[in-house]
Amino acid sequence: MSEVALDYGPLQGLIGVWQGSDGMDVAPEPSTDDHNPYYETITFEAAGDVDNAETQELTVVRYHQVVSRKRNDKVFHNESGYLTWQSANQSLMLTFTIPRGVAVVAQGELVDEGDATMLRFQSRMGTEWGIVESPFMAANAHTQQFTRELRLQGTQLSYKQTTEVAIYGRIAQHTDQNTLHKLD
Repeated sequence: MSEVALDYGPLQGLIGVWQGSDGMDVAPEPSTDDHNPYYETITFEAAGDVDNAETQELTVVRYHQVVSRKRNDKVFHNESGYLTWQSANQSLMLTFTIPRGVAVVAQGELVDEGDATMLRFQSRMGTEWGIVESPFMAANAHTQQFTRELRLQGTQLSYKQTTEVAIYGRIAQHTDQNTLHKLD
């Protein structure tokens, strides 16, 4: 019996190990924004397919992202999640958690850019594509909205993400961006 190839759609090209060393994290601080250069590794793995309620067929890519500051090599972001593709209606979903006590379910959109593929994800507190936080995070660094764009072109992956956070008595934009290259 032969194994049927799964349709990972636009996620297929992500599968592998990616590294980037030119990242920039702009994080809100009490009086200004702090710019933190970083390097990272993201590993994307084929995770197979799942059925939801016997009617929705999904293929899943699992990922793990580890981000370290250049100035001291300290890991300051560690994220695990899933990218999900539904071939029947060409839809995408991103779900992830970070150990600070935040979980995100984001709606995806596929944008064909000819020789590149753009995946856009967005989530907003209080919507069906939402954000869940621990009580501490809700009281001290409450996430209002999250967006991420991944642009895949051959063996190059770039991304930009913005997290809108209520922190230090204001609404701040926390941004991260980097360009990574596929190792395998």
